[in-house]
Amino acid sequence: MDQTPLVSVIVPIYNAKDHIARCVESIRRQTYPHLQILLLNDGSRDVSLEVCRMFAQVDGRITLIDKANSGVSATRNLGMRAARGEYLQFVDADDTVQPYATELLVDRAQRYGADMVIAHYNRVEPPRGRERPARRAGESDPGFGMRTRVQTFGFLMEGPLTKAEFAYGLMQEPASFYYGVMWNKLYRTALVQAHPDVVCSEELDYSEDFYFNLSYIRYAESFYALSTPIYNYVQNPQSLVHNLNPVKALATRWELSAYYKDLYKQLGLYEENKLRLNKYFFGIAES
Repeated sequence: MDQTPLVSVIVPIYNAKDHIARCVESIRRQTYPHLQILLLNDGSRDVSLEVCRMFAQVDGRITLIDKANSGVSATRNLGMRAARGEYLQFVDADDTVQPYATELLVDRAQRYGADMVIAHYNRVEPPRGRERPARRAGESDPGFGMRTRVQTFGFLMEGPLTKAEFAYGLMQEPASFYYGVMWNKLYRTALVQAHPDVVCSEELDYSEDFYFNLSYIRYAESFYALSTPIYNYVQNPQSLVHNLNPVKALATRWELSAYYKDLYKQLGLYEENKLRLNKYFFGIAES
């Protein structure tokens, strides 16, 4: 690429001692070098902060922010305010990114003028028990020794999308990680920072990233779907999504459904798809 815009990679970290080194190293190994790597320690009580300090000492692209615990939404919002890059990329501390992830995302954003690039991802199930199983046919290694079978997820074919096409897809699969999460997407920083309502909701117990995406697409105009999987989502039984309180989860869905309804009325897509709003309300997100 002729232009090499800075990309701010935001990593919220809380008690991630078993994963953080693998995560950060996967970001440092990107084939796209022009990065601002924001490691935000959200009051970890383990050695995560010390690990991040070591990385910051050896890589000048890393900015370490140590803060009192306030939750993933507030931490991501702080990262977005601190971002200096033209684009935003998000990585969770227990996951990894493929070496070519940022390069492909930026290439499509630049080539097609996309305000958002959305990509396929891999779901990784780490081996259970202490011993790592032998690698067999049909299995792959997503990096850093996690030998296991990898499933690839994604719904759209490669190519540009209009706002209406993306919004329609989001309505088709409202409970999908593919549409709802932030970590398989690239965002335009100026668009986020120009609109105070494009944030992760600090009131929601989960789906704060889905709220962010619903807010973002109000202002984004062009989208691109990348069919190459760029992210390794590692199944973690200790994560919040695996330990949801059913009552709180229902309350969160109810709150989001009202926001969902307002957005699709604004886009002129609600009447033909209003039954799908109920699908979201009663649906079960991927785990």
